[in-house]
Amino acid sequence: MIHNDLFMFTFVKKILTMIESFVDIAIGCDHAGFSTKEFIKQELNKSGYTFSDFGTFSEKSMDYPDSAHPVAKAVQSGTNKFGILICGSGNGVAIVANKYTGIRAALCWNKEITILARKHNDANIIALPARFITPENAVKYALLFLNTRFEGGRHQMRIEKIDNIL
Repeated sequence: MIHNDLFMFTFVKKILTMIESFVDIAIGCDHAGFSTKEFIKQELNKSGYTFSDFGTFSEKSMDYPDSAHPVAKAVQSGTNKFGILICGSGNGVAIVANKYTGIRAALCWNKEITILARKHNDANIIALPARFITPENAVKYALLFLNTRFEGGRHQMRIEKIDNIL
């Protein structure tokens, strides 16, 4: 009986870990990030990720807040655990997303910054600069972001201080 219970516990734990790792990702971009967004979706779909796509849906000029606001709202509400935002520099979408309580959008352009954004800052949205990284690197950083865990510990207190209004 104990052996069966242990087996069932291990089995359920593995299933829950698999489900957690394949969460639906909120994604959005402006016209400069459109092709990178589509490439990220295509590549991450191969690994089982699904997306709530908040646009834009072409390379026609548009205003980045129109995509960044719904991504930030989806992550803030808990509808999506993580978000990916892409614009030319990554700065605009990060600024918009960081207006929302509980959102920690991090501009990521290399491996080290991406790891630290998750491990130390518990970032829940990655902002990617489409004009400064390749689509292949955007995929690498997105996967790294989604698969790096927050360390907690001494960083938890710092995260809690972010929402303290002075």
